[in-house]
Amino acid sequence: MHGPASSGWLLVALCAVTGAYCLARMRGGAEGQRSAAGGEALMGFGMAAMAVPAAVYTPPAWAWPLFAAVFGAAGVHALWAARAGAHHLHHLVGAAAMVYMSVVMAGAPAHPHGQGGSGVPLLTGALLLYFAGYVLLTGVRLVPVAAVAGGAGPAGWGGRPELARACRLSMAIAMVAMLLTL
Repeated sequence: MHGPASSGWLLVALCAVTGAYCLARMRGGAEGQRSAAGGEALMGFGMAAMAVPAAVYTPPAWAWPLFAAVFGAAGVHALWAARAGAHHLHHLVGAAAMVYMSVVMAGAPAHPHGQGGSGVPLLTGALLLYFAGYVLLTGVRLVPVAAVAGGAGPAGWGGRPELARACRLSMAIAMVAMLLTL
């Protein structure tokens, strides 16, 4: 990832913790919730791997096409799952953004980190607008869920909807940060 190492490590930590929480969410809930949590875990760990500062580790040339293939497959899965619910369309956009960032990074290996200017500005801008809007909308939706905590009894930490939303919110914030440094 382009940018200073300190922000890169913060993104790595945020995405890895988010991915780990989503992985833990896969243990409970209905099949659709487990599938969504699995996709979010893949996204979190993939974003953590892509956010490692280039000064510390530069992935080999084959890693970027591998990222593109894995997230392309995740996008196909999200498109298939979108038949059951519109929430999976967000997973589709996230997977497409990861494929886009992988392709840009694969196509610009000689481009010095920190210079910016990679990618298609219109597409990068559209993705930035989408994820910034998602961050704002999810942030607003998160507030009422926390205020109405006295529901049908104590839920385990893995089954709380506000934590799942916070997980998605943190990944969207990380996506904005990664797109800004592209």
